[in-house]
Amino acid sequence: MTPISQEITELLLKWSGGDKAALDQLIPLVYPELRRLARRYMRREADVHTLQTSALINEAYLRLVSQKGFEWQDRAHFFAVSAQVMRHILIDHARSHRYGKRGAGAQHVALDDVAIVSEQRAGEFLALDEALTNLAKVDERKCKIVELRFFGGLTVEEIAEVMKISPITVKREWRAAKAWLNLEISG
Repeated sequence: MTPISQEITELLLKWSGGDKAALDQLIPLVYPELRRLARRYMRREADVHTLQTSALINEAYLRLVSQKGFEWQDRAHFFAVSAQVMRHILIDHARSHRYGKRGAGAQHVALDDVAIVSEQRAGEFLALDEALTNLAKVDERKCKIVELRFFGGLTVEEIAEVMKISPITVKREWRAAKAWLNLEISG
């Protein structure tokens, strides 16, 4: 574990214990990583998207800090939860634009090509969300790996650490989940 990862973990544990000052110290350390994740999504998106990077980060931050009594385990756990929060924000954003349920005629897209929701891609994003929901019913572990990898931007090693499985298992499950989701989305 790097010194910065260790410092983040220590601050998360203090924050979980009720230390408000730890949150003030934590934010400057995690904000750049949250920004990097949001930018990664935005780079794939067209110039006409309606959700800005800073809005995604700020909304995720507000949701994360408003969680009461949440027990953070470590840095990887924090970013795993952040990934789930960002996913829900993006889904809510797509739904708020009243895009049709179940893809509304969305074209088949590769899992790696789906990005931040814009007016053109909201249907694709909702189709991915429905496919992930179905995957969770079949194999919850694969669904979590997709969330952590795709939405959270975690590395294979970080996912293995969060889920307490081997990196080889993560790679195998990631490949299988992508194949399953591509079949599900394409019908």
